[in-house]
Amino acid sequence: MSPSRIIDLLRHAQPETSAQAQGWVRTKREAKGIAFLELNDGSSLQNLQVVISQDLPEYEQVIKAIATGAAVKVAGKLVASPGKGQRIELSAESVEVFGTADPETYPLQKKRHSFEFLRTIAHLRPRTNTFGAVFRVRNACAYAIHQFFQERGFIWAHTPIITASDCEGAGEMFAVTGLNLDKLAQSSKPVDYSQDFFGKPTFLTVSGQLEAEIMAMAFSNVYTFGPTFRAENSNTSRHLAEFWMIEPEMAFCDLEGNADLAEDFLKYIFNFVLEKCPEDMTFFQERINDQVMANARKIIDQKFERITYTEAIRLLENSNKNFEFPVKWGLDLQSEHERYLAEEFFQKPTIVMDYPIGIKSFYMRVNDSDSQQTVRAMDILAPGIGEIIGGSQREERLDVLESRIKAMGLNPEDYWWYLDLRRYGSVPHAGFGLGFERLVQFITGMGNIRDVIPFPRSPLNADF
Repeated sequence: MSPSRIIDLLRHAQPETSAQAQGWVRTKREAKGIAFLELNDGSSLQNLQVVISQDLPEYEQVIKAIATGAAVKVAGKLVASPGKGQRIELSAESVEVFGTADPETYPLQKKRHSFEFLRTIAHLRPRTNTFGAVFRVRNACAYAIHQFFQERGFIWAHTPIITASDCEGAGEMFAVTGLNLDKLAQSSKPVDYSQDFFGKPTFLTVSGQLEAEIMAMAFSNVYTFGPTFRAENSNTSRHLAEFWMIEPEMAFCDLEGNADLAEDFLKYIFNFVLEKCPEDMTFFQERINDQVMANARKIIDQKFERITYTEAIRLLENSNKNFEFPVKWGLDLQSEHERYLAEEFFQKPTIVMDYPIGIKSFYMRVNDSDSQQTVRAMDILAPGIGEIIGGSQREERLDVLESRIKAMGLNPEDYWWYLDLRRYGSVPHAGFGLGFERLVQFITGMGNIRDVIPFPRSPLNADF
């Protein structure tokens, strides 16, 4: 008999049947010659109770070897549990200890630990209730993302992690080099990049969008899902130096079609997670953030509001709110502005469109209707978090794109291949980007983005 996943035993197994389970001991207690273990294998928020009586061969030695954190396999019979809140328990007939854990040094004892402390033991924190729930929801989100796009005929495009292009034009990129840094530090000469591995300056990517556009010009509908990097020295609860991005790109698509897909996308993911992870979502509602379910229902049940940036500025100016950051046409919206619109004014997800040209990237299509003052950009603002998706219709006109690249202080020669897409069969196209960790943070209600990725990378932190 093969061991069963604990979640399957808890949900479907019947009393008076034989079973095997394996996992890590969450707690152990003894009473009147009987030992009770709480066993968890990561498949479920709920533990399986294991009952070990003194009839077990070598009972004393086995129980002595088992402490919180130990890894064991138990075989026996499932019985109806007299305990509250559990349907069945496993009466042990044999116990195998794979690995022990010293109770004097094992840091995850049965008590509350701060999230700050748990970040220092990221190799062990997945064994806690909170982080077990976080990473199960993260897994469900990733599965839903692939399923959503695959069901709609999208191709998953694998875009490069090492690039010579700066998609965002922000300059906050990690350099990649094969040169000897110690020798460079001792030299007064300028760096000769022709001697580097790629023969030019290269970086870790901030986005796979430009390469996704290449693929969309052949396959029509594609998406990326992979790691991206920002060398932004920002030590906040909202920023990571390494995070995952989802970036669909659609040929023959305008901004309105882009917004439609993004709205359907979010509704699909939230529905999927509520269906597949009900116990975990209940845990977040009860223990982390009591607005988790309400925010999820707003995503799923309500049609997203759609307004222009100009309308958003007018609403903010007329709000009589004392914002920390000034509100003025031409300035980017801050988190407090975004949350006011989504949480207080509309009280539902809100899509803001047509942003000023001066605050958006070179690849966004310039609007002709307002003397080229705005671009066909959009942001989706969600209650509880603010911006969650950013996207745009891309500039498909060669002459306009060339002038925008130059206006951003970039060299058109570095984007020769990107410009070629406008020379050979250019079409209207659009896409958006969703930070995966921002999505998981929103769904779970976790307060810090470093707590929704297994091994966070942030300034001065590259452990594990």
